[in-house]
Amino acid sequence: MGLFQRLVNKTSAGPSAPAGDVEQVTLSQLIDLLDMGGVPRNKLSEVTYFTCLRVLSEGISKLPLKLIRSTPERGVEELRQDPLYQVLRYRPNPLQSATYFWADMEMSRNHYGNAYAAIFGSGADTQLWHMRSDRVSVWFDDRHILGKDSRVWYIWSAPDGKRYKLCQDEVLHFRTWLSLDGITGLSVQDILRGALDGTMQSQQMLNSLYKNGFTAKAAVQYTGDLNSEAEQNFLRGLEAYATGQMDATKSFIPVPLGSRIEPLNIKLTDSQFIEIRRHSALQIAAAFGVKPNQINDYEKSSFASSEAQQLAFLTDTLLWILKGYEEELSWKLLEPRQLREGTAAQFNTAVLLRADTRTQIESMTEAVANSIYMPNEARAYLGMAAAPGGDRLIANGNVIPLEDVGIQYGKE
Repeated sequence: MGLFQRLVNKTSAGPSAPAGDVEQVTLSQLIDLLDMGGVPRNKLSEVTYFTCLRVLSEGISKLPLKLIRSTPERGVEELRQDPLYQVLRYRPNPLQSATYFWADMEMSRNHYGNAYAAIFGSGADTQLWHMRSDRVSVWFDDRHILGKDSRVWYIWSAPDGKRYKLCQDEVLHFRTWLSLDGITGLSVQDILRGALDGTMQSQQMLNSLYKNGFTAKAAVQYTGDLNSEAEQNFLRGLEAYATGQMDATKSFIPVPLGSRIEPLNIKLTDSQFIEIRRHSALQIAAAFGVKPNQINDYEKSSFASSEAQQLAFLTDTLLWILKGYEEELSWKLLEPRQLREGTAAQFNTAVLLRADTRTQIESMTEAVANSIYMPNEARAYLGMAAAPGGDRLIANGNVIPLEDVGIQYGKE
């Protein structure tokens, strides 16, 4: 499989393996494979765009990914002994933890519109490798050029100039919600190109004002006849004093006799600069599904509403993304037999909804008293060790089936 297989072989080789048995992988190839340094920095310099990428990437990567099985007899159980569990939960590949891997995937999904990961091996030997999105092209082989089956193929352009093809079963593909062909997604920066360019230009204007010490342009009036060279020297000297380049400890600008400086002030409040910039930031956040409080806009927010916004962020934004991840992972990493048995990959969203200690204890107490949780399950949720006799459901004695009401009194 070229570079991918060489990297898998190298990371899988033990310390006692002979050096000649494993091909070397260069640092540049490794950087290209892990998608480091592939994001244009001009887009990330816009603070709202960068914040939205960070919120979504951290929101996905902080959720533990686990393998579960749902059956009518046993309910939902976590398959910790399954070989694939360790891969999904802790280490998708030997060089990246699950936190960093899923953060990279979510960043690429939003920034490029699509995120790709190559699949190698099966079971405990499964490895997931992130492929740079701008080096992958998607083809639908309707003329059976690459094979007999009409299916989707992913063509990866390697740094060594070669191109490798992977079929749809060998690649995890995650995209944004907006697609024009039903297969590939459009990035947020393409959708909001006009708004994003405008906010970047406003940021550049502020940077320019900071650089000039918030000194506006000015008209210089002077008497006398100066040639062009003397005029430029005269203006350069005034500009050096105004911007602090010359003797920045002083606050006064020396003006020669017969000259006068009239500043051409343009107030940001008159042009509603702050209002327009804030409106553009909210538009960018809305396109990502990020709430205003998550980009530090608390104008219409309180502590109580922030908690409600966190719940709305989970239900309105993250759940759709998580559902797409879970379906793709379950379909391409599990065998048909496991799918029939109710096995699936699932993110644990409970970590986003954890309240304060008092609220947690009250909710766990109510769940145990109503036979929803066993005592040891509630203790595990609170980070406590299991206790003897805590692996059975308990209930209040006053709660009995409707048909048994009155039996304790000897009446039907």
